[in-house]
Amino acid sequence: MAFKEIPILDLSEARSDSTKPAFLRQLRDALLNVGFLYIKNAGIDQELFDRVCEQGIQFFDLSDEEKLRIEMKNEPSFLGYSRLGNEITAHKADWREQLDLSTPHPVRKPTDPLYHNLLAPNQWPQANDMPGFQSIFTEYMRQMSTVSLFFTSLIAEAIDLPATAFDQFFDEDQQHKLKVVKYPDNGTGVGQGVGPHKDSMLTSYLLQASPHKGLQAQNTRGEWIDCPPIRGTLVVAIGQGLEALTGGVCASTTHRVLSPAAAAGARFSIPFFQGVSYDAQFEAVTVPEHVRALRKEVLDREGGRRDDVEFTFVKGKWNHLGEATLMNRIKSHPDVGARFYPELLARIREQQAADSTKAKANEPAKTPMAGREERPSTTAVEVF
Repeated sequence: MAFKEIPILDLSEARSDSTKPAFLRQLRDALLNVGFLYIKNAGIDQELFDRVCEQGIQFFDLSDEEKLRIEMKNEPSFLGYSRLGNEITAHKADWREQLDLSTPHPVRKPTDPLYHNLLAPNQWPQANDMPGFQSIFTEYMRQMSTVSLFFTSLIAEAIDLPATAFDQFFDEDQQHKLKVVKYPDNGTGVGQGVGPHKDSMLTSYLLQASPHKGLQAQNTRGEWIDCPPIRGTLVVAIGQGLEALTGGVCASTTHRVLSPAAAAGARFSIPFFQGVSYDAQFEAVTVPEHVRALRKEVLDREGGRRDDVEFTFVKGKWNHLGEATLMNRIKSHPDVGARFYPELLARIREQQAADSTKAKANEPAKTPMAGREERPSTTAVEVF
C-alpha cells in the first residue's frame, strides 16, 4: 500500500545495543517502502540548529550588491549565491534564491579532471556584514558530515550489509554540500518553489528553518504527502545514487516544494547533501537476496514503481560520477555553464532538442489513469 505519512525515527536508538535492532527494522521498512523519513535526536544540539536557521534567514537581508558579490556565476565550482529563478528543475525556473556552500577544498589543479572544478573554496559573505556566519556553517557542515556517514553505515546494516559497505564511495576528505534557501511568497514563479525531482547522491538532510509547509513527497499512487516542519528533526531523502548502488532496493522518492501562499511570508530551508567521490565508478554493492525479495514484494504489491526521472547514475554513459554531476550542474545553472562550460552546455542543449523531437514523434495519445495524478517529468538534482 502506498505510504500516507512520513515515518519518524529516533537516531539515538541506533547508538544503544538494546534498541539498535528495532531501529534497523524501522529503517529497513522506511528504505523499502517510503524513501523519505524524519530523524530526531540526530546528535546535534538544538542551539546549533537554531543558530544555523537564524544566520541562514539573515543572509537574505543583505543588500543585492553584497549577495551578487558572491554570485555563483563568478566561479566554475557552482558555489555561491543564485538569484530568484536562476535554477532550473523539471524544465522550469524554481522561484527561490539560495546560497550554495560546501565543505572546503582547494582550487583544482590544471592536471586534474575538469569535474574537479566542483571541489573549491566557498564564496562567503563579508565577516563585518555577517559575523559568525562562516564559523557557524563550517561547524554545522562538519557535524552533519559525521551524522551522514553514520547514517549511511546504518542504511548498510538495515539491508544486511556490513556497516562499511559504502565506504569505498567516499573520499578521505569527502566534499559535502549545503544550501541556504529562501522561497518568497509572491512573484511570477509562485507554485513551483522547486519542481518535482529526486536528489542525486546518497542521502540528503533537510533542516526546515521556518514553520511553513511546502515540502511534499510523492507516493506510488502519484499522491503528494506533506512533510511539515517538526522542531528538532531533519528530513532525510534517499538519493538516486543509493537506489542505483543497491540495485533498486533503497527507494529514491520524488519530491517537490510549493511556494508559500500569498502573504504567508517566505519559507526558509537548509538542506545538507552527503557527497560521494567524484572519481567513483558506477558500481553496485551486492544486496542479499532475501532483502531484494522484500523490495520486490513492495513493488509487486504497489504495481511497480516507475517515474520519468532522469537518472544520474547511468552505467556506461559516464566514466565517473563527477562527469555526470558536472553535466547536471550545468543543466541546472546554465548561466554558469555559458560562462565556464560553453561547449558542454551546447552539447546538453543539442541532446535536449533531440530528446524533445524524439518524444513528440513517439508520443501516444494520453489517457489519464483513474485515481492517479499524472507525474511530470522530473530531474535528479540537489534541491529541497
